[in-house]
Amino acid sequence: MSDIKSEPLPSTYRALMCSGVGEPLTIQTLPIPDAVPGSVIVRILASSVHTGIEQMLAGKVAGLSIPTPFVPGTRAIGRVAIAGPDTTSLEVGQLVLLEPFIRGRDDPNVQFLWGFGVFGTNPKALKLMEGTWRDGLFAEYARAPLENCFALDERLLLGSPAAGGLGYSVADLTLLSTHVVAYGGFRGIDLKAGETVIVAPATGVFSGAAVEVASALGARVLAVGRNIEALQEIAARNARVSIVQLKGNVEEDLASLKKFGPIDAYLDISPHSASDSTHIRTCLMAVKPYGRVSLMGTVAKDIAIPYVVAMLNNLTIRGQYMYERDDVRGIIKLAEAGVLKLGKEAGHRIEGRFPLEEWEKAFEVAAQNPRVGKSVIFTL
Repeated sequence: MSDIKSEPLPSTYRALMCSGVGEPLTIQTLPIPDAVPGSVIVRILASSVHTGIEQMLAGKVAGLSIPTPFVPGTRAIGRVAIAGPDTTSLEVGQLVLLEPFIRGRDDPNVQFLWGFGVFGTNPKALKLMEGTWRDGLFAEYARAPLENCFALDERLLLGSPAAGGLGYSVADLTLLSTHVVAYGGFRGIDLKAGETVIVAPATGVFSGAAVEVASALGARVLAVGRNIEALQEIAARNARVSIVQLKGNVEEDLASLKKFGPIDAYLDISPHSASDSTHIRTCLMAVKPYGRVSLMGTVAKDIAIPYVVAMLNNLTIRGQYMYERDDVRGIIKLAEAGVLKLGKEAGHRIEGRFPLEEWEKAFEVAAQNPRVGKSVIFTL
């Protein structure tokens, strides 16, 4: 445990500020925020840099509203520096995971991504982000909602294997808040150990994480995509993973999937750029009767669902946006149990560690590494 309890808290902190969409970021010195009811102040140790951060800050993410000025940054590991007046489970000095999916306390249908923005134009969501939770995690300190701050077993996760620990670094743990997205999708369709699930596409940051999570849950995974090298790499790192390289022909790709026998479920986490791909239709047609489908991607166009196939096969098709709070606890438990591997043991690499001043280089390296397990970190 850090000796943070005895360290004097500074009166100010540095943060990476976005003054306007498309404008260069600046380092600003801000006063340490108050720990209002429902919050804690967290000293950030490592904040992950998303591969698409440049696109977001340039206003190129479709449907995303960003209230500026604000501090970006969505996922981090830190220590509680100040406990709010109504905090009961967290203590000063405690190692915590910070994740970005904020929901209104009085209306959980009001949602936004902390340090990222609001999808859509819900005025209540915009109001929520513009107020107490405007500033994200590219900073030395952050005010965090209690609901988005999760305690970690520091001794177990960071302790040496010789002492019974898992030997991870703080930076390794930032991936947990990426993997929980897929975990929420699998929980939504009740994926079980021993079942066969398609993950398509399977080589991106979130979709590759879905392969790792499904494998950790004990499922057999069909990793689908076009990049055979990336597919082979992720299959080599995870148990019970078979690869299916897409050719772009529905009949041919469907036959390749059906060679693996009955398929219980399908998680789609397609990016915006996959709007014209045929893989969604193909994978839907491959799922067995009474199978389950989770749609978690950001495909912009409407898709052609094989209506009669879905009806005759009694398919359950579910949209899933992010995850539930219990899912965050669940993914942490998987890691603490050693079931979900992180760090070098999982084939993960930290591609770059940067101070806030080198944000341009950090963003560049992140954009060059859009695959699971390739992390870029601000160290603070």
